[in-house]
Amino acid sequence: MNRLSRLSSAFALATILASATISAIPAPAWAATLSGGFDVGPGGFQGNFNPLAATAGFTWLSTYYEPLVSYDEKLQTVVGVLASSYEISADQRSYTFKLADAKWHDGQPFTAKDAKFTIELAKNPKTGSVLAARLTAVSSVETPDDRTVIFKLSAPSAGLLDTVTKIMMLPEHALSQIPPDQLAKNGWWSSTPIGTGPFKFIRYVPDQYVELSANGDYRGGKPALEKLINRYFANPAAAIAALRADEIQFTYVDSNDVATFKDKADVRVIEGESFVVNYLGFNHDSPIWKDLRVRQAVMYAIDRGAIVQSLYGGAAKRANCAYVADQLVPKDVEPYAYDPEKARQLLKEAGWDEINGGKPITLLTYYTTPLAANVMAAIQAMLAQVGINVTPRAVDTPTFNSIVLNPKPDVSQFQMIYAGLQNGPDPSSINAGLNEKQIPPAGANVVRARMPDLTAALDAALGETDLSKRNARYRDVCKIMNGELPWGTLWVANRYGVVSAKVKDFVWTPAPGGGPYQAHPEKWSLAE
Repeated sequence: MNRLSRLSSAFALATILASATISAIPAPAWAATLSGGFDVGPGGFQGNFNPLAATAGFTWLSTYYEPLVSYDEKLQTVVGVLASSYEISADQRSYTFKLADAKWHDGQPFTAKDAKFTIELAKNPKTGSVLAARLTAVSSVETPDDRTVIFKLSAPSAGLLDTVTKIMMLPEHALSQIPPDQLAKNGWWSSTPIGTGPFKFIRYVPDQYVELSANGDYRGGKPALEKLINRYFANPAAAIAALRADEIQFTYVDSNDVATFKDKADVRVIEGESFVVNYLGFNHDSPIWKDLRVRQAVMYAIDRGAIVQSLYGGAAKRANCAYVADQLVPKDVEPYAYDPEKARQLLKEAGWDEINGGKPITLLTYYTTPLAANVMAAIQAMLAQVGINVTPRAVDTPTFNSIVLNPKPDVSQFQMIYAGLQNGPDPSSINAGLNEKQIPPAGANVVRARMPDLTAALDAALGETDLSKRNARYRDVCKIMNGELPWGTLWVANRYGVVSAKVKDFVWTPAPGGGPYQAHPEKWSLAE
């Protein structure tokens, strides 16, 4: 019996459980209405309404909110959205944005005061902002006139512009009276939010959908569609069934579902790099991971090649640090080729039986798709073969965040995590998950990695003002990650969406977190 056959029993239960479906909720039937699973993947993420706290779902959020700047649809160039132009000073300590002539959905003008207000909210951790730690270099925000906003930095920050693409502008006149510490859970986000985008919020029906209508006063012209509907589904299979029944016209799909759509003339499959690195995060506050040899053993015990081929269908690249792009990976990094015997030897040398004694280790994740269940089962089986016993636990994203972002977490709840973090388009994105200065509540270093060499390398890369030297700085980051293993890095997978052939001028990019990027939803339309 070959090795993958031996793992089949581990996969079987996950596959059976994950394939269960429930009846799809009928979408409201309106003319010129585009419905889809636009949020954060098959099944969606209810409650993902507050862009300050969102780590995903920007494909949807950016239909009614807008940032100052965004990536183009190829994720290569940062372009203006609510900023008609921008300029960065030679010393990279001053960012000047000239603002477009735009209005909020209630008719009030969008001004520099709104931009200043939004940046100050995003900098304030009391608001629940997930971007606060990324904005520490912004020392002040100046508004010399209604159409100009200037960010002043205490030191150059190479990743700042990438961060600004994720900050959706918010209305000062609607939110200024809400205390910052009450903003995150305020009902405004799901009842009466206003943005500047091509569509306006109409209603949220829990467990069913969010409805938007065309903004007739949009500066880019009235949208071609009358309405947009974001549907929620109990599981990915229900979303796919709704797409096949033409109840929706778009949804994300996992790589193992793509084959069923490849030759269908009535749909189009969209494929692209996710710019998200998946990893096993070692909770460094747990004593079981203190010895580097134990972390190395985890890497050697997992046949990443087999998982990529058998579960992802080859649609992923193995990662030996946070990056897979050739220009960011040194030639001499350790490939951690599958070697269970070496893993056993390293564990023996480290005294694993005395360290852990065969106790089960909680492997926490927020990935709940059938593909993720199969991946977790494979990892569980492979680690068991070398004497590391993990127990997968999949929870929803809010529960996951409440556990790992807790300033004083219960270590037993997440000794290890299976997660993903954005590693592009700008490589600085990875800083939030690895820099010692970003340990919660300051940031998103949820594994509590305290590695001085790694932090120094990340700081040097973020502060590099010479663009020709940035790649070398991130190669330093990669090499240290590869050697010290704050994570057990796994792979960067491709991401997929499927859209009905009836949809015209539709732009969807497999971007990390759903973007934002230039999608021009005001141009989307449906064929008669």
